[in-house]
Amino acid sequence: QVRLVESGGGLVQAGASLRLSCEASGLPFNNYAMGWFRQAPGKEREFVAAINWSGGSTYYADPVKGRFSMSRDNGDNTVSLQMNSLKPEDTAVYFCNADRSLGNTIVGPFQYRGQGTQVTVSS
Repeated sequence: QVRLVESGGGLVQAGASLRLSCEASGLPFNNYAMGWFRQAPGKEREFVAAINWSGGSTYYADPVKGRFSMSRDNGDNTVSLQMNSLKPEDTAVYFCNADRSLGNTIVGPFQYRGQGTQVTVSS
């Protein structure tokens, strides 16, 4: 059974940092691209970041470029999202996803997703 479990969300003030993690199990992690997306109440799902199987290539949505950084550890089957200079508009539930295709982690559909972790940024 494939599981993606996110952690690290919380309530912070604008300008603060958070580091999200996603631990994967039940899949050949090295064969999967990974991504993060977010969804705020009443809004559509929004791509945030993605990383290829090796970690050699990363992609970011324009609103988070220069502030967020995604990485992966294939030894621990984890991906992380370092979020700096957080803004109130970053408030959302953040989900990690996995797919053999990097493109699918960015635009969907993707094969697997986690349950999400809440990030709330106060002004």
